[in-house]
Amino acid sequence: MKIVAVDPFYLKMPDITTDADGTQDTLAVRVRTDEGIEGWGECDASPLVSLATYCCPMSHGNIINIRQSLIGEVLGGSDDILRLHKKVLRNALDIQQIDHAYSGTDIALWDIVGQKLKRPVYQLLEDQFRFLSDGIGYPKIPYASVLFGDTPETTFQIATRLKIQGFKAAKFGWGPMGKFDEQYDIELVESAREGMGKSAQIMIDAGVVWGSDYKTVYDRAKAFSQFSPTWLEEPLAPEAIEAYGTLSALNPPVPIAAGEGSATFRMAEDLILHGRIDYVQIDVGRVSGITTAARIRQLAEQQEVQYVNHTFKSHLSLAASLHVFATNEDFNLLEYPADGSELSQRLTTEKLEVGSDGQVRLTDQPGIGVKVDLNTVREFLAPVKIEINGTPIFDQSVL
Repeated sequence: MKIVAVDPFYLKMPDITTDADGTQDTLAVRVRTDEGIEGWGECDASPLVSLATYCCPMSHGNIINIRQSLIGEVLGGSDDILRLHKKVLRNALDIQQIDHAYSGTDIALWDIVGQKLKRPVYQLLEDQFRFLSDGIGYPKIPYASVLFGDTPETTFQIATRLKIQGFKAAKFGWGPMGKFDEQYDIELVESAREGMGKSAQIMIDAGVVWGSDYKTVYDRAKAFSQFSPTWLEEPLAPEAIEAYGTLSALNPPVPIAAGEGSATFRMAEDLILHGRIDYVQIDVGRVSGITTAARIRQLAEQQEVQYVNHTFKSHLSLAASLHVFATNEDFNLLEYPADGSELSQRLTTEKLEVGSDGQVRLTDQPGIGVKVDLNTVREFLAPVKIEINGTPIFDQSVL
């Protein structure tokens, strides 16, 4: 096959707020081949900044846009995906957004090859990366991923709703966490625990609120430990590696999770090897796609760190994320977007539904296993036209 088109689409809700809700807009990417097979992917980053990396004119040999690097290239198997991954990132060496932006395309390429070979992506990954597993796609426990309510009372209501919906685990994040005093933070966590019940797992996402202040994080971990959270997530800034390492050396009573801010393998590697985190959370829409996420999974297995997806987008991103670690039975938790915009809920025609046993499974459908709903793309498409000196370099107003 040859790649004949690489098309980014800016999709957005009519109104965007300052809430830490990444489902309000997105950049979806479609890759088409000369055999009529097409794949889709999704980026979790500023859509318009990422879109520019698909069409920006070449400045020199280290600034070559994604479409220029890919159109006309041969795509026959997973070896080609890895080859093209290296080519695109090398050609765009000086484009700072490249890892975020290429994520959607890398996902689409795995989808295409899976469809071509009539195999699910997780099987292709097993062949390519030789993970420490038996190749079986295991079910995962979905934890509902939601924001804290503005008050402990609203947090309790959210948790109660999730419990009624059947979730056995839930993560509460951002919102007012860390913005008032310690007692308020404790009340937020207590409300989440009370709403979910004693037997459920709860996770706390601090949203990088304490910067490099590992002492406050340790104190909060001690305070939160009475509610038995599975982890305390991103209490420090992504670049605060030394602080994470110092925190780990203090042996906090609650496990520490981080990694969603990693845009490269090296960033995740630093958190694992030097930050000594307990859970590494990787977003395939930020880290240049499935290819790099699979390498990080390998490292997590070697270092006996738990790998978890970070997903706060659509079920296209969710499915792509699950393929990365489906074959490791021990990596049994799946971040599951329980709330989200209409755009994110309708972007795919299929969803990864929670089964009667409370778990989520991949099917054996070839590729990623979910299809993009073109009617949703048309409805939420925000047309973009870019001109330089009156000459169009990008015009995406229709599918």
